[in-house]
Amino acid sequence: MVVYAGQGDPRRSIELLWRGSVTENRPGPKPGLSVDAIVDAGIAVADEQGLAFSMRAVGERLGRTAMALYTYVPGKNELVDLMYDRTMAELPTSYPLDDGWRPAVTRWAHDLWECYGRHPWVLQVSQARPVLGPHEFAATEALAAILVSTGLPGRRLRGIVGAINYFVRGAAQTVVEARAAGGATGEADEEWWYARSAVLLEIEPDLARKFPMLHLLESDREPVDPSLPYLENDALENFRNGLGVLLDGIEGAVTQP
Repeated sequence: MVVYAGQGDPRRSIELLWRGSVTENRPGPKPGLSVDAIVDAGIAVADEQGLAFSMRAVGERLGRTAMALYTYVPGKNELVDLMYDRTMAELPTSYPLDDGWRPAVTRWAHDLWECYGRHPWVLQVSQARPVLGPHEFAATEALAAILVSTGLPGRRLRGIVGAINYFVRGAAQTVVEARAAGGATGEADEEWWYARSAVLLEIEPDLARKFPMLHLLESDREPVDPSLPYLENDALENFRNGLGVLLDGIEGAVTQP
């Protein structure tokens, strides 16, 4: 399921993202609900159900009807935009550069990776059209601020920022799908791999000779975390190593004459 941001009324959406609810700022008795409360409830529901949730489910979580929400948020499209931007607020807006840019980028990437893990539905919001919210901007600003310290020109940094974002998002997608696979299929990762690996080796016992390079990749692994399922270990190893190679490339660009 892919959701595209910015499907609501542009002015109303941007006002909600950047200046809060117009309704809340009107004089008179304080309303019983708020945009923030609705966004928090929406995030909680989406964390449990994904983006297939209904406004009714959000209302029920707040003890209200779906219709009561529309006074504050025009519809689900606008709510998803607000929810997405709120999750980005969980990320730090700056990183210390005491140890240099590389540890700071590594920390930024891990923070984003962990945010995706807490809110897997965020990965269903397409990056083709950004939400254009303040926290989304702040997250990218934090990464850009780190990379600017490398001294690379802006035209190079633009591509580097995009590459890091794409890498972290893609790597997190694998972990999120691995976690969901058991519930969706009724079969745990370990059971799936054990059953199919055994059959594959029975039918094709000469697999390692036929695909020696793949065998090399599989046989030379880092120690696994026994608390994590197989695919999560695999994804985490790929994330760490892939990020390291990506940062090596940036370092090469920084140091080249």
